[in-house]
Amino acid sequence: MFATIIMQRNCRNWRLDNGACCCVGLKTMDEQENTSSNPRIGSGVRTISDLIEVRLSRRTFVAGLGASAVLPVAACSPTEETPVEVAKSAVFDFPEITRGLDGMHHVAEGYRADILLRWGDPLFADSPAFDPFAQTAEAQERQFGYNNDYVGYWPLEETEGGRGRGLLCVNHEYTSTPLMFPGLAGRKPTGEECAVELAAHGGTVVEIKQGADGLWETVVASPYNRRITAGSTPMELTGPVAGDPRVQTSEDPSGRRVMGTMNNCAGGITPWGTYLMAEENFNGNFLGSLEGGHPETESYARYGIPGGWYNWGVFVDRFDVSKEPNEPNRFGWVVEVDILDPQSTPKKRTALGRFKHEGAESIIAPDGRVVVYMGDDQRFDYVYKYVSTQVYTLDDREANMDLLEDGTLYVARFDDDGTVVWLPLIFGEGPLTPENGFQSQADVLIDTRLAADAVGATPMDRPEDVEPHPTNGRVYVMLTNNIDRTADQIDAANPRANNDVGHIIEIIEPEGDFAATESRWEILVRCGDPTDPEAGATWNSATSENGWFGSPDNCAIDPSGRLWVSTDGNQVTGAADGLWALATDGEERGAGQAFFRTPVGAELCGPRFTKDGKSLFLAVQHPGDGDDATFEAPMTRWPDFAEGQPPRPSVMVIRRNDGGTIGS
Repeated sequence: MFATIIMQRNCRNWRLDNGACCCVGLKTMDEQENTSSNPRIGSGVRTISDLIEVRLSRRTFVAGLGASAVLPVAACSPTEETPVEVAKSAVFDFPEITRGLDGMHHVAEGYRADILLRWGDPLFADSPAFDPFAQTAEAQERQFGYNNDYVGYWPLEETEGGRGRGLLCVNHEYTSTPLMFPGLAGRKPTGEECAVELAAHGGTVVEIKQGADGLWETVVASPYNRRITAGSTPMELTGPVAGDPRVQTSEDPSGRRVMGTMNNCAGGITPWGTYLMAEENFNGNFLGSLEGGHPETESYARYGIPGGWYNWGVFVDRFDVSKEPNEPNRFGWVVEVDILDPQSTPKKRTALGRFKHEGAESIIAPDGRVVVYMGDDQRFDYVYKYVSTQVYTLDDREANMDLLEDGTLYVARFDDDGTVVWLPLIFGEGPLTPENGFQSQADVLIDTRLAADAVGATPMDRPEDVEPHPTNGRVYVMLTNNIDRTADQIDAANPRANNDVGHIIEIIEPEGDFAATESRWEILVRCGDPTDPEAGATWNSATSENGWFGSPDNCAIDPSGRLWVSTDGNQVTGAADGLWALATDGEERGAGQAFFRTPVGAELCGPRFTKDGKSLFLAVQHPGDGDDATFEAPMTRWPDFAEGQPPRPSVMVIRRNDGGTIGS
């Protein structure tokens, strides 16, 4: 997930000699996400917006939508003939905040929002003090990383008095180079600055605990604390791709050992207490070019490799595809980390496929198999789920540690009758054969996008978080936006060209069977301004002028079973990104309610609740970023507001002033 649509930096002063951009400006990244690499687009394939409009028009719903447009409850059941029983969740009860855009954060009245961790904060007893004017890779590896995204929480034994204690797991997605380093204008990042960037990617595992006042604090020097980086953390490739010639390099002829993980966006915590780090826009980190006729040419074009966002390849050969053409095949996976053993080697679970992973949320199916839902975060790409071969064993952690080693990866086809067909990506089945360029299951997984193209998956409007509900058998798919959709791709039944605000789809797994190969789908909301007849937005009429939003990105289900949605790109509506409560059932279904908003330039990531529902962790990413923003001139100096100091991405904790349940 990369920032906003309107906050785009001018990159003209940050070009390398080969034309690549080394500033990692939001414009560069957003343009690549906006530009589909799916060759099926334009070939007549039906996209998700086509299917949405077919479904809605069958119910005579679209005609006549205007300023008072609402999403009727009847339009949300799987079919009028076969309604599904939905477990009622609790209603929301908090004073809504107003829309706005400024340099501060804002939370609903009656709540407090405290900074828990900032970029550069210490994690270990020997962590140096944060000094943005004297950054080193060695220091950054001992400090909290940059651009915090996904937040996971694993509870530990409570402290005396029943106060909370647990492990916070945080992804560090990317580095906003011009905001990180002083004096960067007009020059390229140095080798040392590139090393700092590599150290700032990856993730953090840190113990946190509640004090007597109920507020949370980090436990610096906890034996659980760990930094995982792109530059210095050894990892193991596992599953069908491990050892394949396409992942062998001069540094690793075995094809089984990888240095680091990067562009870690959303993720997940498994039921057995491991941390899943999803590798998203890995393509952007490579420079160089393949020689003519190279066998990876088609594959790399489908993934947008090389993207040229960083200067790393100038100093580190493995990030130059002309020197190490197989290195990109070693990224784009889901990484599993044993958070209870900080000396363990993280594992890249290749059975879950290779693409721009947004999230890896897991749940146990009724038959005991583990299901992991994932989105591929690019316009016109796909929704996936993985189903393990073996079953989960309650209270036997060791028996569960390799459940992501072997299983079946599926990709979704959304049919216009409201059916989701989960298409297996298995070598030798259907078109996934040598005649079509697939020589093994390793090929199918390395080229997951090409395999999904071949089986006929439905191109989506940039799928990001995909979150299974633990009790009602439904799955919520955040479709952030798709500004690539053009007028010639629509007709009377498909009016959402230039979809810059996105929508949310609800998948209904039959009888709560998350491992099912056929499901149903419905729309929860189509985002945008309900008072604008041109927007085609669909909200419950209970939604106020503050309760609607655009560009849904991450989401969370709270302990009461309620859905919360954070945004990346809501600035296109003229207001800050933030967190909204969104009703999913009853008369309130489709009603949004504004709870939190970020400072200017930021997006909101990683909403995560503690088990008691009394604490909520939020990640504020790239505050102060925007068009031509720099270290010296950011749009805000949040959260420290210290003159001459840069803004710092931070994780916050939300608590009710009276200590009660959030949102109630």
